[in-house]
Amino acid sequence: MKHPTLASLQSTSSRGEFMKQIATSFVIGGGLSSLVPEPANAGWANGPGTAVIDPKDAIVDDQVFRTIPVQKALKAVKKYANTVAEMKKALSANSQIDLKPVLRKEFEFAALRSDLNTLNTAYDEDTQRGTDRLIRVILQDLNELEVANAQKEGIPRSDIRLAKMNGKLDKLQDAFNTFLKFSPAAVEIKEPEPEPAPEPAAAPAPSEAPTTEAV
Repeated sequence: MKHPTLASLQSTSSRGEFMKQIATSFVIGGGLSSLVPEPANAGWANGPGTAVIDPKDAIVDDQVFRTIPVQKALKAVKKYANTVAEMKKALSANSQIDLKPVLRKEFEFAALRSDLNTLNTAYDEDTQRGTDRLIRVILQDLNELEVANAQKEGIPRSDIRLAKMNGKLDKLQDAFNTFLKFSPAAVEIKEPEPEPAPEPAAAPAPSEAPTTEAV
């Protein structure tokens, strides 16, 4: 199913309608461009000296992984990865699409960082040396994608800028997919059922008044 935000953007027929749609559909606050993450180097996921271990060697604390917060975070991270795939499809269909509303709405920084870090708590210390770096790469890639997406009104996106955006999206998707490979399959976690309220104590039966025999 196509992401509703992207579907609505692609259906906009003019720049004016697009700007009006953003004004009524999105709440755009401070964005990812305010971040100052560590620079990401090419070949971050492989090569000599890399801190990212092979996902198959990851050590996962099963008890932590099965907790409700971690399972909710895993579900959220999968949604982020799916949204990146939808952005790639949208850009392929319309080379001039503005992805800024999607980036601001679907990748809200505080929530994204919290979800990534919560899922990261299920790994042991050695595994986290790699996953920590992947988290930094994801934040860096999102920041770079937002910068690459920016374009002046009325000036069409060139083939060079389009190729740059596709490259940023590919790198971002690879980072999300690699991060998710460290996790086992999701498990079904049931919310704890609330304890039943204690039943009210039964009222004592009224005592019968003694009867007086007639003399």
